Amino acid sequence: MNTDMVLDALEQALHDRGMPKNVIHHSDRGVQYLSIRYTNRLEAANLRASVGTTGDSYDNALAETVNGLYKTEVIEYLKADWQGLADVQLATLNWVDWFNKER
Repeated sequence: MNTDMVLDALEQALHDRGMPKNVIHHSDRGVQYLSIRYTNRLEAANLRASVGTTGDSYDNALAETVNGLYKTEVIEYLKADWQGLADVQLATLNWVDWFNKER
């Protein structure tokens, strides 16, 4: 995962939800989340950054749960014959939309 990827995801979230107030953005200590470009964008969007602690397996439990649900519900359940990256990206986009809006 790189900074461009997480910036794209952040921009999509801001586009979909607008510029929220009093929001805390929590992430792990990945270099992409600690990059100057990413932290500057958080600041420009008035999002307060919160970064997890190193070595605390419970600190990122919610995010890891969502990752597990994604793997179970998209990758394992669909068992699709992925023809390429675009197929996985589309399935992921549909799942995230469903997860955030319909479940």
